[in-house]
Amino acid sequence: MIVAVCVLSMQMMAAYYVAGNGSAGNPWCDGKSWQVNGSAMTDMGNGLWSITFVNVPVSGDYQFKVTNGSSTWMGYDKYSSAESNIYASTSGGDNNIAFSISEPQDITITYNGSKICVNGSVGNDAPDPSKYWEVGVPAEYEGVMLQAFYWDAHRLTDYSRMKYVDLLNSGLVDEMGQNFDLVWMPPSGNGGGVGYYTKQYSNLDSDWGAKTKLLEVLERLHAKGCKVLADIVINHTQSSSGWAKSFMTNNFGNYGTYQISSEHICAGDEAFTSSSSDSRSLPHGAADTGTNDGGCRDLDHTSTYVQGMCKAYTQWMINTIGFDGFRYDMTLGFHGKYLSMYNLASKPFFSVSECWSDLNTIKSHLEAASYNTLAFDFPLKYKFNAWKGGSMYSNMKNAGMRSQKLTRNAVTFIDNHDTFHRSDNQSGEFLGYNTNLNGKKPQILEANAYLLMMPGVPCVFWPHWYTFKSDINKLIAIRKRIGIHSESEVTDEVAASNKYSATIIGHRGKVILRMGSARDMSEPAGYEHAYAGDNFDIYTTESTGVEDLQVQPAATKVMENGALYILRDGERYTVDGRKTE
Repeated sequence: MIVAVCVLSMQMMAAYYVAGNGSAGNPWCDGKSWQVNGSAMTDMGNGLWSITFVNVPVSGDYQFKVTNGSSTWMGYDKYSSAESNIYASTSGGDNNIAFSISEPQDITITYNGSKICVNGSVGNDAPDPSKYWEVGVPAEYEGVMLQAFYWDAHRLTDYSRMKYVDLLNSGLVDEMGQNFDLVWMPPSGNGGGVGYYTKQYSNLDSDWGAKTKLLEVLERLHAKGCKVLADIVINHTQSSSGWAKSFMTNNFGNYGTYQISSEHICAGDEAFTSSSSDSRSLPHGAADTGTNDGGCRDLDHTSTYVQGMCKAYTQWMINTIGFDGFRYDMTLGFHGKYLSMYNLASKPFFSVSECWSDLNTIKSHLEAASYNTLAFDFPLKYKFNAWKGGSMYSNMKNAGMRSQKLTRNAVTFIDNHDTFHRSDNQSGEFLGYNTNLNGKKPQILEANAYLLMMPGVPCVFWPHWYTFKSDINKLIAIRKRIGIHSESEVTDEVAASNKYSATIIGHRGKVILRMGSARDMSEPAGYEHAYAGDNFDIYTTESTGVEDLQVQPAATKVMENGALYILRDGERYTVDGRKTE
C-alpha cells in the first residue's frame, strides 16, 4: 500500500500541462486562460509528454508555456524549431511561445524534459531563408529618409502647409531631393483620417491634392535622384455604404479590377460583432491573422482574392504610378508572411513596416516577413523619450534594434505623425506636450545628431527638418561624406547619465560622436572637429565639405563556397572590408 502511494505520487509530480491564452469557445488550451494546470499532457512513455488541441481556428496570437502544474514554467528558450512544423517566436518579453496559423488545424505540443515542439496537422508558413532580404532591403544602405508630412498637414500652416501644390510652388520638393534619398509621402488613396481610412486605393485624388500634382511631385523628386515611398494601408479599408454593405471598385489598369465584399472582411470585425452594426448578418471571411483595427473593416489576408488585390495594388503603385517603395501601415494587423508576399510580387526598392511594438515582436515580425522589409525602430524611439531633458545618456548604448544586430532592417526615428501632438502640432512624445518646437533647438539637434550618426536608415521628421534645415542638412552631409550606412559598426566607448561617446565606421571614414555636459571636449588624434552642437560634438577622419555629395550605391551580399562577400561598385570585398581579386 505504501509502495503504491509512492508510485502514484511520483507519477503526479512528473505530469506536465500547457497553459496559454485560451478563450471561451476556442479549443486552444481547452478555452482556459493561463491556468497553470489547465490542460494536462499525456504520458507517451520514454519521458515524452503530449497534448493535441483539435480544430484550432485561425488566429494571429496563440501563446503558451509548458508547466509542471505549479511553479515551473517552460517557454521559448526550450522551443525546438528543427522538430516543429509550426513556426513560433517569443512574445511580450515573458519567454512565451507565440505562433499564428492561417488555416484551421489540430495543434500538437510535445515536451521531453528538454525540448518543446509545436506541430500542426497542416503546419504554417515558416520563413524561407533562401528568400531573406530578396527585395525591399538594400544592404549597407547609405540613404537618409524624410517623412514629408505630419498629421493634418494638408490644412494647417505650421511648418508650411503640405498639399502637393504647396510643395511644388514653394520649391520645397527640390530642397527635399537635394538632401534626402528617400521621401515618405502621405497615404495617396482616397479616404478619411488623412488617408489612413482608405475607401478606394485606385483613386489618387486625396486630401493631399490631385493625382496630377502627385505625379508632378514624383517627377521632380526623381529628377533629383530621390526615391519616393507610398504609404500603403492594406490592413483595413472603409465601406462606402453601411458598416460592410458596399465597397468601392478598385481599377488597377493592366493589373486588374477588384470589387471586395463583406466576405473579404475578417470574421471578428465589428461589422459582424457590434450590436450597432447594420451588417451583422452578412457573410464574412476567416479570422484575423493579427490585431484588430476598431475604426475600419479589417481585410482577410488569408483570402486569395484579397491577396490578388494587394499584389495588383502594390504592382500598380510601383510600375504604373512610379513609386519606388512602401511604408506599410499597421502591420501588426496581419501576418508578416503576407507583407513578404506582396513585396515579392511588386519588388520595391525599399519597404518599411509600422510594427508598433516591443523588440521581440518586431524581430518576430521581420522573420515572419523573411526580412523582406525594414521596420521602424520603436524601441530606440522610446529610448529617446526616456532621454529627453539632457540626461540618461546611458540609455543610448547599443540601443533599440542595434542590440539585436538588426540595423539593416531598422528605420530609426525620433517622432512621427502619430507621436507628434496632433492638437497643436508643436510638440511630440520626445519633447513633451505643450512645448514650443523652436524653443527646443538644442535638444532636437542633439537627438538628430545621434540619429544621423548611427546605423540603420534614419528617418528625419518634417517639422524638425523644416524648422532647423541648415543644421540638419549639415549633419546629413557629414553622414554621407563618411559613408555611414545601415550596417555600420559602432563602438560605444562611454555611456553614463551625463555623457555618451561612440565611434562609428562608414564606408569612407570614421565618426566620433560625443554628447552630454560631461563629455570629453579634446580633439581626438587623427580626427578633425566637424560639428559643434549645443551639447554635442562630432569629429571625423575625413573632410566634411558638402560639395559633390553622392550616396554610394547599395551593396549586395553573396555566398560563394560557404563564404560571405560584399559586391559594391563593381568590386568584391570580404566582410571585414578587404578587397578581393
